[in-house]
Amino acid sequence: MTADDTFGRLDDDDYPAYTMGRAAEMPGTTQGFLRAIGEARLITPLRSAGGHRRYSRYQLRIAARARELVDHGTPIEAACRVIILEDQLEEAQRFNAPYHRATESANPTAAA
Repeated sequence: MTADDTFGRLDDDDYPAYTMGRAAEMPGTTQGFLRAIGEARLITPLRSAGGHRRYSRYQLRIAARARELVDHGTPIEAACRVIILEDQLEEAQRFNAPYHRATESANPTAAA
């Protein structure tokens, strides 16, 4: 990948552009916290050719959500599970939205 390819991907939420240090700094957490949520399999950072962890913006949003839950007293393992369940619920709602809209348009009184 050329430098131009890399620069063009910086707006991609899934592009692993951030080093461990920068990734920890952005959501206001620690490198240890990122390692812990990685061990809990909440996020899986990409490894560079040298074996260093690289994080995407999407992963940093997940880390920030986990930090928020932990800061409010939720154990890290439970916070990870909550986030996984939230993600599954959001995916199911997206999947079911067209069916829900179709049902509402077929039977407008059912939505009330």
